[in-house]
Amino acid sequence: MTRVGTGTRVTGAVLAAALGVTALAGCSSTGGKRAEERARAAQGRPAVSTPRWTFAMITHAGDGDTFWDIVQKGAKEAAAKDNINFVYAHDDQAQQQAQYVQGFIDQKVDGIIVSLAKPEALKDVLAKAVKAGIPVITVNSGSAQSKEYGALTHIGQDEEIAGEAVGTELGKRGRKKAVCVLHEQGNVGHEQRCAGAKKTFPGTMENLYVEGTNMPSVQAAVQAKLQAEPDVDAVVTLGAPFAATAVKAKDAAGSKAEVDTFDLNDSVARGLKSGELGFAVDQQPYLQGYEAVDLLWLYRYNANTLGGGRPVLTGPQIVTEDEAAKLEDFIKRGSR
Repeated sequence: MTRVGTGTRVTGAVLAAALGVTALAGCSSTGGKRAEERARAAQGRPAVSTPRWTFAMITHAGDGDTFWDIVQKGAKEAAAKDNINFVYAHDDQAQQQAQYVQGFIDQKVDGIIVSLAKPEALKDVLAKAVKAGIPVITVNSGSAQSKEYGALTHIGQDEEIAGEAVGTELGKRGRKKAVCVLHEQGNVGHEQRCAGAKKTFPGTMENLYVEGTNMPSVQAAVQAKLQAEPDVDAVVTLGAPFAATAVKAKDAAGSKAEVDTFDLNDSVARGLKSGELGFAVDQQPYLQGYEAVDLLWLYRYNANTLGGGRPVLTGPQIVTEDEAAKLEDFIKRGSR
């Protein structure tokens, strides 16, 4: 089952009822209007007086994925500012994700935000959304397919470029042999990350496929790899929850390999500060959610678009011990 909206559990098609509110009147002067917007924001009210539109976000997140909690936080805070009714659905199975998109099309939402980890499964249903006149923005995964599928723009990091940054950083650290741990087979973004890292890494890099929904299995697979190949000196995980598991596997194997990871959360920040982790790649998930809602609002309100046909990039940013300390407060409040 998948969690939708503010906490209702559903199966099958999504029913997303919009919550109505009274539109707030603007002030006549620019200064007065800005003061009113600030007052509204301070009181938790919308900062705009535009119609109460409904935007739906559908992602490939699995249950308990903290990365997507941060994306949602950004989206919800932009929605509160923009007077948007925000609803959310997720499933790590692409066909179920497509069904949720269809459900929101049937409900005639005013905008759709969707991640394309497995793009082919969503191609046809997104064509239906575009045909129905519903503006679409893709987020996080699927930058290569976004324009082809009719989306206004894509918001996220270029996964291959992010991977290249990792390969370069590993080279700077003198690493010679690395393992890139892929926890979701078929995820095009994950493949691009590892391919990018391999492209710029001066040493040798091998992909290791694991079952990401089973952490004990992930640990066992990484541990076995490190025991079989003691010359591996770097392990790269593709999501923050897997970094700590890789550290456990390294310790159990008696390996001295450095563990590095994509994405940032509180656990990763602590690992960076303690030296358990070497570096992390931050793609700013809060910004992905916030900008997706904000850009849909701008399009509905004023027909604005950003990117000029290219993705709006939110990363990559290499985060080390010093940067983690600087971002600590933001990480604790769940916005990084």
